[in-house]
Amino acid sequence: MRLSSIFNTAGPVLSFEVYPPRTEAGYQSMYASVDRLMAFRPGFFSCTYGAGGSTQGPTLDICTEIMQRHQVPVMAHLTCVGSTVAELEAWLDQARSRGVPNIMALRGDPPQGQEQFSKVEGGLGYANELVELIRSRYSNFGIGVGGYPEVHQEAPSPETDLANLKRKVDAGADAIVTQLFYENGDFFRFRDQCHRAGINVPIVPGLLPIVNFPQVRRITSLCKARIPAELHAQLEASKENPEAAATIGVEHAARQVEGLLAAGVPGIHFYVLNQSEATRQVLSSLGMDKTA
Repeated sequence: MRLSSIFNTAGPVLSFEVYPPRTEAGYQSMYASVDRLMAFRPGFFSCTYGAGGSTQGPTLDICTEIMQRHQVPVMAHLTCVGSTVAELEAWLDQARSRGVPNIMALRGDPPQGQEQFSKVEGGLGYANELVELIRSRYSNFGIGVGGYPEVHQEAPSPETDLANLKRKVDAGADAIVTQLFYENGDFFRFRDQCHRAGINVPIVPGLLPIVNFPQVRRITSLCKARIPAELHAQLEASKENPEAAATIGVEHAARQVEGLLAAGVPGIHFYVLNQSEATRQVLSSLGMDKTA
């Protein structure tokens, strides 16, 4: 099922993002998490890969396995990094042959050791170009793109960032999935700006419940997302008690979900980091376990 159809269903769509693990034990744990998250009847799972395409190959394997296990739609990530157009087309051919219905089209982060993105000869330099390629030659795919409530870290201004997003949508994207954020007001401002700019596809907030404060602090520093001062203070005060910090993070995420759903978002996308427990706690606390 393509994204356009998924978001035409009744009620908010839940989706969960995983990534290729490095070990066999990691794969077993990830698939166990996927199995548990099926209790919330997700609209789709997405699978990313490492910077520079370092784990690009297993992405399609994971997507195929999830589809076979659970008959649930998937969205495979694809970036421009390190690939010529011919190589991107070969990957898309393989995705199509496996029945993957949706692609998350991203420019991608610079490979490790590089500070700036640089397109390869014969490649693409922007996500909107990747969307154009997919839409023009692979019309069967649904296409997701990234959005940045607190502005992309490389954008010179919010206006430039919004114009770049509109180019991606105008090129044929079906939905926007946002970078993580911890203050709903940032998402609401972003959503309003998108609407004023004529961006009318579903805008799906992306959330990462905080269960490991040092890890999330590192992630937010890389993507320039902020942790609200009050939340930061609570987590800092609990840094010697990881269980207490995790409880604070889960409770904050539950409040975020509650506020976002009340505001009528089309869905919520969870960055689960191949673990299910924090997301399960968040959704179960709101009565969203659909197996009962």
